[in-house]
This record gives sequence, structure tokens and C-alpha cells, in this order.
Amino acid sequence: MHTCKEMLVLHEGFSKEASRLQSLLKEQGYALRITKPKITGPYLQILYADSLPKEGYTLQIAKEGIAITAGDEQGLFYATQTLLQLVPSNGIVQYCRIKDWPAFSWRGYMVDVGRNYQSMATLKQQIAIIARYKYNIFHFHFTEDIAWRLASRKYPELTAPESMTRHKGKFYTEADLKELIAYCRDLHITLIPEIDMPGHSAAFKRAMKTDMQTDSGMAMVKNILKEFCETYDVPYLHIGGDEVHITNKQFLPEMIAYIHALGKQTIGWDPGGNLGTKTLRQLWMYKTGTDTGRTYIDSRHLYINHFDPLESVVTLYFRMIGNQPKENASMKGGTLCLWHDRNITHEMDMFRMNPVYPDILTFGERIWTGGGSAQWTTRIGLPGSASATAFAAFEKRLLTHQQRYFSNLPFPYVKQSNITWQLYGPFENGGDLRKEFDISKMKPALEAIGGTIVLRHWWAPNIDGWIADPKENTTWYATTKIWSDADKMENFWIGFNNFSRSPATDSPPKDAWDNKKSAVWVNGKLVPPPVWKRGGEKGDGEIPLVDEGYEYRSPTPVKLQKGWNTIRVKAPVGSFTPVNWQNPVKWMFTMVKAPVN
Repeated sequence: MHTCKEMLVLHEGFSKEASRLQSLLKEQGYALRITKPKITGPYLQILYADSLPKEGYTLQIAKEGIAITAGDEQGLFYATQTLLQLVPSNGIVQYCRIKDWPAFSWRGYMVDVGRNYQSMATLKQQIAIIARYKYNIFHFHFTEDIAWRLASRKYPELTAPESMTRHKGKFYTEADLKELIAYCRDLHITLIPEIDMPGHSAAFKRAMKTDMQTDSGMAMVKNILKEFCETYDVPYLHIGGDEVHITNKQFLPEMIAYIHALGKQTIGWDPGGNLGTKTLRQLWMYKTGTDTGRTYIDSRHLYINHFDPLESVVTLYFRMIGNQPKENASMKGGTLCLWHDRNITHEMDMFRMNPVYPDILTFGERIWTGGGSAQWTTRIGLPGSASATAFAAFEKRLLTHQQRYFSNLPFPYVKQSNITWQLYGPFENGGDLRKEFDISKMKPALEAIGGTIVLRHWWAPNIDGWIADPKENTTWYATTKIWSDADKMENFWIGFNNFSRSPATDSPPKDAWDNKKSAVWVNGKLVPPPVWKRGGEKGDGEIPLVDEGYEYRSPTPVKLQKGWNTIRVKAPVGSFTPVNWQNPVKWMFTMVKAPVN
């Protein structure tokens, strides 16, 4: 790379992307002149070929120079992202030949700014990052029960502070949204705006003093849609349609027909209302009805706010999008969603409490390359297995990108593929979660790899945990060994109930890790739980989380001795039936060295 001085562009349609590549390389210290005639010596050459799949490219790095071939601007843009990731600090790029194109044409990321407002700078930061990892959809959810956050010339009361219940007065102007649309388009990303209807519309009702499904409400919604479609140059409008009691069966068909007449295509949530066959379905649970004439994008179990950070990278890495290894006639791809329903204190808490960037990288690789397993899982695989080996190789790539691109951003993830646990059980506890069992003379029932071990997923049987046939009122133990080169204190991530950022989950009980009597010992010494700031309090969506999750509270200091240290975890469970939907039974544990800040 360091010997290339010229950039030879052999297709007029690539001039914009060639200039972008020239600027990006200059930022890394490589100044290449763009020229037209053929030159001698090593150079970067950009070629056109109509034989490549849409968004595809080839990249060849050889002694003679670097050659990029693409069939469209998107392909050249994605080749640029790959080349920049291959350029190390010393400028010496390994010889290679890459032929690459996406498995899915719909590669999306969604943010919910209706519940928690995000600044323009933060939105652009995420858009720039998803572009680097070859996403092409940015789903912008800006209307909710809590607030309507897009200005309307006709109805300014929609964004009045008194119409909002959180982050009052925070909204996006017409100029803001146009700026975001243009910013996305420049990065080959389509912005998908969502005006949720008729559900998730309490903010509309507060502002307009009527329900969307009434005659007067429908007239107002049509005025809003007309203004929106005439103002913004976007191909799609997402109309929501989920989680609502439909009192007017003509509401959604009439609104969809109206939007189509205004020249926009529609997307709606499925399961949801009566959307019809011309509306693209975004799955948030299992499909309803038959597939005849319907086209889908997958968002099932792709909600970042429900993921434990360490578990999330595992489940996304092994995920098969839409249960299809690549796009077909009915499945276009998928969208990774950030729903942080619970109130936050600071904007960056969204990224400290949710594994946003680790998940964007992991999902980005999976949806670009396709493949994966149809069974959703939290298991890395048995030691020495092909799946464990493949995950370890991916994790190495992930952590390399973390170090290179995310050193100044929240990135709640740490290496876990090198941790092997011996699991002992099951022991029937008869409902007495305090009961202890002797494992000293037992052989382990199985081995498990990971920093977070999910024994039974809270959405079982849809998602695999480590125990094949989990039973209520049982106790399991887990042991591992950790090496220390000296007697010293080390910080650990420890947890037994990763808190979703969606339900108003109750805080942990005082003086306990969780309500299942879970415990952890290091070299036979019990590790005490944190002194919870809100120990024993009932969950409340308007009260921000502060220390409930290991990824955003201060790590737990643990005294290690020189040599091998024995970790023992006790994980009991009673009933799998939760007291309510806000408090699912999460039978799991996390014990791993915390990242060094």
C-alpha cells in the first residue's frame, strides 16, 4: 500500500466514490493522485464490470498494485470499507484476492428516539458506523406513546413539550430529518421513517385530543401523511400497526392505500394489523397467516435491549436470518433494533447499557455473509468443536475492530471464548434455593464455554440454553480456574440476571445477587454482592437503571492469589413461571474479567 502513488479510475460513474477513497486514504497518511491514463509502477486501479452481483466487488492486492472491480457505486463503496480495514498502521497490506457480495439486500439497524431522544451527532455517529460495516438501511422510529418527535408544519402541537412525557421539548425539525436523509444517502443507506399507527400513539392523542381511529383522527393522520410524503424524499414509510386493539378495521387499509397513492411504499410490523399483501412485513414475532404474496424482513429476537452483552454476540454470530441462509423471494433480510424503553439519565447510557456496537459488528457480518443456524442459541459450542473454533476466530476479529475503531466509545464486550466451565447437576432442591450440595467427588455433567452461561433462556424453548432438559426446583454448580501471575486484586463482571432495558424489572433484593440465592466463591471465599443503590425497589420504566447490570456498574474487585484460582458458581432455580411479564426468570450467570478501561 505504501508504494501506491496513483489511483487509476477507469469508469466515469465511479468518480464520487474514487474521491471518497482518496480522502479516506489521505486521512491515514497515503496520498494518491487520481489519474486517467495508464501508469507504470504500483497503483490503485478501479474497474467496472457488469457481471458482478448487485453491491458486489472484487479486491485484489498484489505486487503490481491494488485493483478494485465493481458493478455499481455501492459495490465500490463496500470495497472501500474492506480495503480500509485491511490497511494496518505500517501500511503493508497482505496480498489477497476477495470476491464479495451480500447474502441479503436488506441490512438494517433501527433506533427508537420516540422514547429516548438522541442528538443529531449521536445519530450520525451510528449511521457512519453501520455504513462502515455495509448496512444499507437506517430505520428511524420517532413517534411513540411517550413523545412525537418530528415537527409538523400543520400540527405544531404534536411536538409541544406538554404533549411529551419524557425528554420534553426534544424533537427533530424538518431540516434535521432532511439532513439525516441526505447523510444516509451519501453513505448508500436508505432512511426508513416510521410513523406508528394506530398503536403507540398516546402522544398523538394528547396533542390532538382524539384517537387516531376516529373519523377526525383519521383526517388528521391523512394530513400528516400528505405533508410528510410531499416533504421528504424517501421510498418507504413504516406505519407500525402492532400492539393495538383495532376498533376501526378500515384504518390501516385506508392509510396504506393513501400512502401508496402518494408514491411511497409501506412497511408494517408482523404480528400486527390487517396490512394487506402490498406492505412489506417486519417480523417481531412469528409469522401470522400464510406466506402467499407476502415479503418479510426479520427482527425476531433482534432487539438489542433484551440481550445480555456477552450472550448477544454469541446468538447473533450463530443466527440464521429469517431461517434462510440467503435472500429468497419472501425474505429480504433483517433489521437489528435498539428499543431502550426505560428512561435514561444521559444519552450515552444507551450505549453503556446496551451492546450496541458489538452487536452492530456481529449482525453486520452475519447478514452480509448469510448462513448460520436455524435454531437460535446462546451456546458457543463444546470445547474443540467446529462451532467453538469458528466463534473464537470471529471474536478475534471483533476485538481487533474494538481496539482499532471503538477505543473511545462504549463497547460492552470482553473475550470469553477462552473460558471453559465444568457444570455439575442437576440437584433437586425441593424449592429450597439455599440448599447446598457436595460436588467435590463428582464428575461434571457437561462443559460449557463463555463468560455468560445461560442455563435456560427466558424465552425457552425458542432459544437454546446450555441445559438440554432444564427442570424447575433444581440447582447447578459451575467451576473453572483462572491464572494470576501475582497476588493481586482484579476486577470482574459478575451477574445472575441481566436486566432487559425494556420491562420495568424489579431491582435486585438487598444483600443478594438475585432472588434465586445465586452465589459465587473464589478460592473458597464468598464474593459479596454489590450494595445496590435501589435494592428491593419495584421496577418503574420512568426510573433509569443505575447499577443493576454488570456491564454498566462498577466491576466487582476480587482478590486473586498467584497461580491457579478456583471459581465456583452456584445457580439454583425454583419455578420457571415469572411473577409477571416484567420479571422473566433468567437462569444464568456471568463471571469474567472486566475489560480494562
